[in-house]
Amino acid sequence: MSRRQRPDYIPNKIPNDDTYVRILDTTLRDGEQAAGAAMTCSEKLAVAHQLAKLGVDCMDVGFPATNSKDAFEAVKMIAKEVGNNVDENGFVPVICAIARCVKGDIDAAWEALKEAKRPRVIVFIATSEIHMKYKLNKTPEEVLKLAKESVRYAKSLGFQDIAFGCEDAGRSNKEFLHQIYGEAIKEGATTIIFADTVGYNFPSEVAQYIADMKANIPGVENAIISVHVHNDLGLALANTLAGVQAGARQVELTINGIGERAGNAALEEFVMAVMTRGDDLLGGLHTGIDPKQISETSKMVEEFTGLKIQKTKPIVGGYVFSHASGIHQDGILKNKSTYQIMSPEDIGLDEYSNTSIVLGKHSGRHAFKNRLVQLGYDFDEKTFDELFFRFKEIADKKKGDGN
Repeated sequence: MSRRQRPDYIPNKIPNDDTYVRILDTTLRDGEQAAGAAMTCSEKLAVAHQLAKLGVDCMDVGFPATNSKDAFEAVKMIAKEVGNNVDENGFVPVICAIARCVKGDIDAAWEALKEAKRPRVIVFIATSEIHMKYKLNKTPEEVLKLAKESVRYAKSLGFQDIAFGCEDAGRSNKEFLHQIYGEAIKEGATTIIFADTVGYNFPSEVAQYIADMKANIPGVENAIISVHVHNDLGLALANTLAGVQAGARQVELTINGIGERAGNAALEEFVMAVMTRGDDLLGGLHTGIDPKQISETSKMVEEFTGLKIQKTKPIVGGYVFSHASGIHQDGILKNKSTYQIMSPEDIGLDEYSNTSIVLGKHSGRHAFKNRLVQLGYDFDEKTFDELFFRFKEIADKKKGDGN
């Protein structure tokens, strides 16, 4: 699982490496929109520093135009501090903030971000019929006009890196999508975002949307296609992978998959999926993430948001490297690769303290004997058989994950 070199950053292209996927983390904006997940300014700053250590290319850190003064100040503080902290390799993350197609929103984003070395505004507007009719009360023509004017205005303020997103793109008319994305690129958008805002799409649909965007948007060769999906049907990771397989080269993710309703695609899941299967199934796709920072980042976000991680959560859940079945335990004790496709060290954990043989009702003789040896005991066969029988009697009556 070796890491390859991160390409130079150019807003609208990835030079000399068509297999590199940019990671935009939106934990501090979309993730914090999860019910009960509010963080303080100092906590947001700490998370932003950790995201930089993790190696995210871009971080969406908030909505400066919101009524909360803290939201503006947090974005400004992160832009000034994290957005100017160049590491030993010359890397500094892009600091992003979101804005509706409203001049006041874009003004607020510029004021909050302008001190960053690489500021980016994410301008968005809804494009599905249901959103345009019931939420915006606007015609497609009015939405198109707003999108063009907003991207043009963002560029006039000084933004050279502009993302344009279609909210609820996954339920939008494709011809309209192609038109509005094309006009946004013409006005200066460097990234265009396909958003499955309500987690409605299936992987085959996402792949087709991205393929159609590549084939039908005027000027698409001058922009990066990004995918932003939600997990309402449990398909966020699959949809994100489908998007990059079809040609998207930026993905928008959150730590621990937190976010509105059922959450967003989880950064740790996407990164480890690419690291584990990128060469053989994904045409060599890779990211700039340092996976050894995953565990620390996950724990920090869990602590600051108060959103507890399910123990069976992929990659970072407490049970990921635990084994309870006797057959599995026997295999792990003989060779860990029998039942682990990654190791605790890959995500920054210690192998010996985090690969767990959980003794319980499903455990076999091998695991029980191995634990006795660890404790310094060496019994004859008859005594061992008696102890194992008594152990199984007790284990059948106990519940929980303790040994």
